[in-house]
Amino acid sequence: MGGLFSLDGTMAIVTGGASGIGAAAARTLAEAGATVAVLDLDRERAAAVADTLPGAPSGSPAASMALACDVADEASVEAAVAQVAERAVPGVLVNCAGIAIRDAATDHPLASWNKVVDVNLTGSFLISRAVARRMIAAGTGGSIVQTASIMGLSGGGVYPNVSYQTTKGALVNMTRALAVEWAGAGIRVNAVAPTYVRTPFIKALLDQPEVMEKIFAMTPLKRLAEPEEVAAAILFLASPAAGMVTGHTLPVDGGFLAQ
Repeated sequence: MGGLFSLDGTMAIVTGGASGIGAAAARTLAEAGATVAVLDLDRERAAAVADTLPGAPSGSPAASMALACDVADEASVEAAVAQVAERAVPGVLVNCAGIAIRDAATDHPLASWNKVVDVNLTGSFLISRAVARRMIAAGTGGSIVQTASIMGLSGGGVYPNVSYQTTKGALVNMTRALAVEWAGAGIRVNAVAPTYVRTPFIKALLDQPEVMEKIFAMTPLKRLAEPEEVAAAILFLASPAAGMVTGHTLPVDGGFLAQ
């Protein structure tokens, strides 16, 4: 890829990069020319993704890399970002790490609530902060793309999922706040808000035909999104093509939010 969508010479970090949207984003960014650091709790699965990415051969200074990282743990985040920064100052961060725990709100344990908040919201903040510090210190600017959800912009969806919906809504506003705060440093902060995406993340829903019928019925395009379609939106927001775009959340939702 070239022109406005080129990421040639850019170091990119993708969290939750071992599968789903994260793996698709890692591949799309690499195809655009980025060197990608694939971060995930499971380093072996992250390495399996990194090893398949186009670009420099494994072992070379510009090769993509895989690192273990628990985004909910500050020390783990700082260590991973420091290791990436030894190679190059990150120019792109894509936050795809996320979890969902489905309980009725009246039965949702505090421990489950806290776990979802720690990963989806606090984790996104911790690594955004760690990367932004390096962008600011180097004076390079860059782009941060969060993965929100249609659940962060609407109360609709398949219930119950209160902690997930709450964190994604908070992530939308955190995107705005960080975009305004870091604009002077040349750091753009945006988010994508996918609908239901055909990934292992929604396997429990994929196994329920009646639930899938409901999802298709409330989606004007009558289908799921594919991870590559979300990755394409992430590339746009990460690339120079979106050079005047910051503080926004881009739905990739098949028309869900237009209703």
